Amino acid sequence: MATQPSLLHNSTFRLALIYMGLFATSVLLLLGFIYWSTAAYMWKQTDATLEAEIAGLAERYQRDGLAGLTDSISGRLSRRPTGSSIYILAGTDYKPIIGNLNRWPDSAPDSDGWFDFQLGNSVDGRQLVHRARARAFNLPGGYRLLVGRDLFELEEVENRIIRTLIWGLLITLVLAVAGGIMMSRSSARRIELINRTSRRIMQGDLSQRIPVKHTGDEFDDLALNLNGMLDRIQELMENVRRVSDNIAHDLRTPLARLRNRLEALRGQTETAGGDPALIQESITEADQLLSTFNALLRIARIETRDHRESFQLLDMDTLVQDVAEFYQPLAENNDQRLHLDTLPGVRTLGDRDLLFQAIANLLDNAIKYTPPGGDISIHLQRHGDLGEVVVADTGPGIPTEERDKVFQRFYRMEQSRTTQGSGLGLSLVQAVATIHGMQIELQDNHPGLRVVLNFPAEA
Repeated sequence: MATQPSLLHNSTFRLALIYMGLFATSVLLLLGFIYWSTAAYMWKQTDATLEAEIAGLAERYQRDGLAGLTDSISGRLSRRPTGSSIYILAGTDYKPIIGNLNRWPDSAPDSDGWFDFQLGNSVDGRQLVHRARARAFNLPGGYRLLVGRDLFELEEVENRIIRTLIWGLLITLVLAVAGGIMMSRSSARRIELINRTSRRIMQGDLSQRIPVKHTGDEFDDLALNLNGMLDRIQELMENVRRVSDNIAHDLRTPLARLRNRLEALRGQTETAGGDPALIQESITEADQLLSTFNALLRIARIETRDHRESFQLLDMDTLVQDVAEFYQPLAENNDQRLHLDTLPGVRTLGDRDLLFQAIANLLDNAIKYTPPGGDISIHLQRHGDLGEVVVADTGPGIPTEERDKVFQRFYRMEQSRTTQGSGLGLSLVQAVATIHGMQIELQDNHPGLRVVLNFPAEA
């Protein structure tokens, strides 16, 4: 029985993954742009704030001199003693006169006069090192003023934005995967309905149709088209079978009457002292034609009827022994050795008459094509949940290139055309195997043919 494909082998899920990748890339680009524009805006705001503070302090110095500048710095520090602003007023030796840093930064300014240096800060008992940014300018009298900003809060905001963007991307990916799984499972259920119906049709139930949910989507269109195709195929098959049945029925009746008349004619010929050999040959030919038509009708009935209603739990050990016992005298009459090897307790659900006929056909073919003195064997085995009937012989076998053709109706190999038969034996075996969910495999027996019939075994 076919199994449902894994999630990674599901085409809808793979398409969802591709879409997820494209969507995640677009989201990543969008969030990256948001981060870049937000961070750039905050840095520009910080620089603008510092320049505004520098301009304000410079005006105070020009207006009130050094005393006014120190009063302004002291006032700002007293209002926000733990704030993020940094002030240093130093002399020509860079020693601080007033401010909230104990020394002038060691780093050199860039071309625009900005200092980037490290500051230590204690947070919840932990000593953290983070960045600071400041700008310096010279005052008349050799004084130097440094105005800056502790970037701890700015870096925290940046890190929070980054974490938010990462979580947003992860949530997007999780939602995309979940959506892909839901979409793939939904489509997989619809496809499995089609596959399940197809398997039932392949098993011989041509009346099955694919369910239509009337949602108007592409699955409904596909189901409607397939159902229309199945209706047409069933109609054509019924027409072919009806014609075949009519031909078989119409020809079987006159052939039976012809045979009866030949029997009567043979009796009259024997009474008159004539040679009835020619009449006997005609009777044999009529029997062969009747056998062919009966086989055709039986195959047609097997393929068109649902025999599962008559299925019952069968002991395959007993069935195989009955077939072997039935053909043992024929094998002995042909000077052939028939070997039987069965395993008790192997059971399956099936129609006993049909399975008996199928195994009998295999054994009949083995006896027919095995030369005198040859060996024929029939084995019943079990491998896990599968049972196995093997019919092997030491005859000429079947070439590999013709093993698929021998199941066709009326197909006979060149070396078999001189042997009595209609070419329908293996066709009937395959028809029986199909309705029972069995698999037939033809293998080399070195020499001869080995026919393996696998079937689901019941516990």
